[in-house]
Amino acid sequence: MKKFNLTKKMLALALGVLMLLSVMTGCGKTNDQSGGGSSDTQQEQTGALLKKIKDSGKLVVGTEAQYAPYEFKDLDANFVGCDMWLAQQIADSLGVKLEIVDMSFDGIIPAVQSGQVDLGIAAFTNTPERAKEIDFSNLYETSAQLLIVKAGNADVYSTKESLAGQKVGAQKGTIQSQLIQSALPDSELFELEKYPALALEVQNGNIAGLVVDQAVGESLVATSNGGLEVSNFAFTAEEASFGKSVVIAKGNEDLVAAVNQVIDKVTSDGSYQKAYDDAVKLAASLGL
Repeated sequence: MKKFNLTKKMLALALGVLMLLSVMTGCGKTNDQSGGGSSDTQQEQTGALLKKIKDSGKLVVGTEAQYAPYEFKDLDANFVGCDMWLAQQIADSLGVKLEIVDMSFDGIIPAVQSGQVDLGIAAFTNTPERAKEIDFSNLYETSAQLLIVKAGNADVYSTKESLAGQKVGAQKGTIQSQLIQSALPDSELFELEKYPALALEVQNGNIAGLVVDQAVGESLVATSNGGLEVSNFAFTAEEASFGKSVVIAKGNEDLVAAVNQVIDKVTSDGSYQKAYDDAVKLAASLGL
């Protein structure tokens, strides 16, 4: 009887070991399959945004439409400007409709990152700091930076020394804010959401000047009724050698490539430059 019980115990122990090994082997397979599934998921996610754009039939672009000649609105409230022209070229190349979302400038990159919009096109300066957060397309335009001052102050504020202790304006969240801090460390940065409001602060003598892209600055001067002018101050090429790119969420290399294909074409064939020149004329006609 004791031998029988011992035999039963040994058989039970052996069966237990076999079951344990079976479970462990099963878990090993599950982990391998899970790992494969994760790889498959990553492959599926690659190209997901481009697929979403094509499946939905629309390209959603975030911008800040008060920055003529790059992005602004005409008398019928249509989005116009050379950046909006570029957005249309990208949408056409993808075979989808273009949808523009107007928002604050400093909210565009977060909107791109969260997927609220597919692309950000708003005269974004391509910088290493921003490149840590998002991907950039190839450059589609470069622009000098101007200091815009109250009429009569072109020579008054023409050196860094003359701007020391003075308030110098820039649009919130822009590269111009960073430029003022790095190139004019003895000046006080003054930020507002919109350039027209900044221009008014300059005209009223509340701030010494504002820093802005050349085309936008010249437009502000042209529409100021003699209230503004370009300062004789000049940033060096090392301080302000800026290029503009489209903003794209990281991990969308295929969409970046599609955007770059359009940019390379329109910059090489001169059509972007024509769109830029046309936008400058339109903005001037609208008093922008």
